[in-house]
Formats: sequence, C-alpha cells, structure tokens
Amino acid sequence: MLANAIVWDPSKGIDLGFFMIRYYSLMYLVAFTLGWYLMKSIFERERMGQKELDAIFMYTVIAVLLGARLGHVIFYQPELFLEDPLSIILPARFVPTFEFTGFQGLASHGAAIGVIIAMYFYSKNVVKKPMLWILDRIVIPVASGGVFIRIGNFINSEIIGKPTGTDYGVIFKQLGESFPRHPAQLYEAACYVIVFIVVWYLYWKTNKREKLGYIFGVWLVLLWSIRFFVEFIKEAQVEDRAAWALNTGQWLSLPFILFGLYLIFRKTNTTPTTA
Repeated sequence: MLANAIVWDPSKGIDLGFFMIRYYSLMYLVAFTLGWYLMKSIFERERMGQKELDAIFMYTVIAVLLGARLGHVIFYQPELFLEDPLSIILPARFVPTFEFTGFQGLASHGAAIGVIIAMYFYSKNVVKKPMLWILDRIVIPVASGGVFIRIGNFINSEIIGKPTGTDYGVIFKQLGESFPRHPAQLYEAACYVIVFIVVWYLYWKTNKREKLGYIFGVWLVLLWSIRFFVEFIKEAQVEDRAAWALNTGQWLSLPFILFGLYLIFRKTNTTPTTA
C-alpha cells in the first residue's frame, strides 16, 4: 500500500566511538566553507583583501549561530529563559537532567536578523562602505548555505511536513511514524537553489549590483516568500499556535518580504564607494 513512499531512517552521524560527527553539523560546515569561497571570489572582484575576507567570515559565523539560536528561543521556546537558560548558549540540556544535545533549535529568521546586525558593524568597522553594499553581496553565500541547512533538517527528521494523505511522500522512521509526509525541508532546499542562482546571476551578470539594496531586496522577497508558502505544508513548530491562520514563521516572513519590495522599487543612485 505504501510502496511509493520513501522510508527515511538515517543514522544521526558518523560514530567515532568517543565522539559523534553529526550530519547536521557537517551541513553547517559545508555551508560555511562554500560561503567562504563564494565570498572570496566576490571580494577579489571588488579588490578587497584577505583581512576583509577573514573578518566577514567571523562576523557571519558568529551572527548566524548566535542569531539562529536566540531567534529560536525568542520566537518558539521563550520558556527556556526561565527554565533552562544555560541550554540557550551551550550544546547541552541541564533540566531535568544533563544531556549533551549539540546545538539544536535554530531559527532562520533569527539568523537573518543576526547577519543584518553583524553586517552593520562590519560595514562601519571594516570595509567603510554602506551597509546595503555588503548585504547585496553577503546574501549570495547565505542563499547557498540555506540549501545545506535544510538538507541537514531533512537528515535530522525535523521541521517536517504535514501528512500527504496519499501513498506518496516520506515516512520519517525516527519519529516512530508509518505514514508519509511532505519532505518540506527538501522543497525548501530546492527552492533555495533557485534563489542562489538568481542573486548570483544578478551580481555577476548584470549591473544591478550598482543599485544599493537591490540584490538584497530580491533575496528578501524570494527567500521569505518561499518560506511563507512552504509553511502551509509544514507542521506547526509550536503546538498551541497550530490553529493560527498564519503560523509564526509566516508572520515573521512578512516584514522581510515588504522591506525587500521597498528596496527593489525605491529610487536610488548607483553605489557610492565610501560611506
């Protein structure tokens, strides 16, 4: 009856005996490594040096991890601030008993906010260029990184889709289920590939990079619109919000989309070379 469904039951990672290399962590490593190479090629074009490249890598890594974690806690698990505050910044659970969990619970909206804030300080303290100038460029590696993060979610059987109601779909065995669901993580990953291609093309093949904020605006509109619509086939991450007309992820996506539209259609001069 379910011959058309895919049974998904991978291991959590590579067990070295004394340590488990989790596939989810590997996906972050791939995302950051690929992002570094993409940004390197962009900075070479912009005649930026190794100092600026190393700085933006550190700013981005810290912003993504810290922003994603704080975003998840603020938007989805605020009770942790009172019940288990150490688990917010450490890869372990301390209540009711200690358990090493790795870094779990990361929100993409929080990561986006973290990167925007980090790029403000980076633009002021390192490159001395307008904030939108660097945002127009950083979204290219960020878009590619989103692909691998969603693949990591799929491997972890998390952020799952709703039941398909048919024989087609993915049976997430790790969840103890026997019915197929939408692989919403893979839907998003595939769409993020398209977002990456679009922003990459705009930067490398057109003069849109000369309009401050345009590429960043396109990224905001495309990525968060995808997130908005895919949420319709996702299970709510917070049970008591499942009955909402729009879930938390969709409400959080709307301001990004509106701001992106503003950046795309506003009138502006070409990119200045200094702030």
